[in-house]
Amino acid sequence: MTKKKAFALRVNEDMMNAIEKWAADEFRSTNGQIEWILMQSLKDVKREPKTKED
Repeated sequence: MTKKKAFALRVNEDMMNAIEKWAADEFRSTNGQIEWILMQSLKDVKREPKTKED
């Protein structure tokens, strides 16, 4: 399993509410939804993290 690093993230209340609703609609945790959003953004710009096999 990949090691995870914790950090604080400040997000305005309206944005957080939207992410929480989206997460619930997708049956994900809020944290899982934020991770998914970030990974999709990284893939869109071809900057996704390299795997250990690479």
